[in-house]
Amino acid sequence: MFVDRVKIYVRAGSGGSGCISFRREKYVPAGGPDGGDGGDGGNVVVSVSPRLHTLMDLRRRKHYKAADGRPGRGKNQHGKSGNDVIIEVPPGTVVRDSSKGEVMADLVSPGQAVVVARGGKGGKGNARFATATRQTPRFAQPGQEGEERWIDLELKLLADVGFVGLPNAGKSTLLSRISAARPKIADYPFTTTRPYLGVVDLGDGRSFVAADIPGLIEGAHMGSGLGHEFLRHIERTKVLVHVIDMAGVGEEHDPIRDFEIVNSEMRLYNPELALRPTIIACNKMDLPEAGKHYEKARVILSKLGKETYPISAVTGEGVRELLEAIAKALVV
Repeated sequence: MFVDRVKIYVRAGSGGSGCISFRREKYVPAGGPDGGDGGDGGNVVVSVSPRLHTLMDLRRRKHYKAADGRPGRGKNQHGKSGNDVIIEVPPGTVVRDSSKGEVMADLVSPGQAVVVARGGKGGKGNARFATATRQTPRFAQPGQEGEERWIDLELKLLADVGFVGLPNAGKSTLLSRISAARPKIADYPFTTTRPYLGVVDLGDGRSFVAADIPGLIEGAHMGSGLGHEFLRHIERTKVLVHVIDMAGVGEEHDPIRDFEIVNSEMRLYNPELALRPTIIACNKMDLPEAGKHYEKARVILSKLGKETYPISAVTGEGVRELLEAIAKALVV
């Protein structure tokens, strides 16, 4: 199961209390205070692990608490600090404070980490308060409480290229042809219910990571269909490949309308996506009815300044030319 959004509760450890103690030894009549400090509470840390690709592990456990610091003891013995709790997440995870909605960190690199709940400081023992005029302090500091909060973790896939389009446009077929990814492929809408990543090797030292985003439909930005759940995954991509079904079903099939629907949904979700470099892949050219649709679409798209690439993800026709165009767009 692909899980890309979870909400969890984190609580750091509280600091240990300082100790009130006096040195008492035979033949030492004025030993003085010797209470040690309490240990600091453990932190809760969110850290990037490259071995993870989903937030599924966090779906099963909602509460995370770090250990409290130990109290100080006599003979100036300081308490042990509490152990930190490390929460591992995949690269591309955004951490938000649930109550404030503020972004605490955008974790994209392996090893990158952020403290989401800081442990309380340990209290000072009475030995810390001894002075020339106050030689027998009979008080110590309590430990501070650790921070606690609910946080939202949201995964945005890290990919160079994002495949977008209406359901059944052929995005999954194209990804399976150009990479080792094996998304589910069938002849009904919404076959793809989660994003898939694939590494595309052009064979000459060039490569890129492509993401197949579940099909968008009209109203996706408001929650219709499945696309709204995954629109966030194309926000990090450098180049968008808009896959359009040129064959369609029936005389009323209009590839340009399909193109405009997807573009509109992306723009309404995030206006910056409209400025992203976009390559048009006119798919299913192996089918006889695709030819007439393509000629009409090519003329209209060319007037909009869009270059089209006729391909067949099934037969491989035109795919190499498309990949070269993608590689060129990535280095611009």
